[in-house]
Amino acid sequence: MKQIQYIILLLGSLFVVVGCSPRLSPFTQQLYESNNWTEDELKQVQFYLSDDVILRREAATGNSRIEGGEIKMVDGRKVEEIVIRKKTPGVLVFMPKEKRFAVSFETSDDRFLIFGPNPKAGNRYILLASEWKRNRGKVTYDGKPFYTPSSSAYAALMVDLKKVRKVSVRTRTAKGRKID
Repeated sequence: MKQIQYIILLLGSLFVVVGCSPRLSPFTQQLYESNNWTEDELKQVQFYLSDDVILRREAATGNSRIEGGEIKMVDGRKVEEIVIRKKTPGVLVFMPKEKRFAVSFETSDDRFLIFGPNPKAGNRYILLASEWKRNRGKVTYDGKPFYTPSSSAYAALMVDLKKVRKVSVRTRTAKGRKID
């Protein structure tokens, strides 16, 4: 009897955890346009990352300090590596231009990645790089150049649509006022 109660309690707990977890959907240009959000409203939206993003740059030799990442040896070279895991929450820091989002996944607003809609990916907002060559893309992170493998090329912004829909815009139209 106690075993059955334990199983029921365990299943009940599982349903509560699954029910409370966000159901993430890709953030697309259509979603953005249909809701007509301002930059300030978008700053209230919780974004998530669809896939892992790995950033690497060659660590400078000498008396330099590595603050944000960890040092690894890759092909006999010292490399600073920063990993941003799938489903990491992020916030919009600013919009550098139309249809471009600077999203930070860390506490510093200087550490951000740029995302924008890609027609080849259903207009999902994916990671943008200044250039993609061969198997890697070049991005700026924390004011420094980093390279990301091609596996990060389709890392996209995700949102919990239930919470996003709560970011509503209240609009009213003034009817005018006449002299009595």
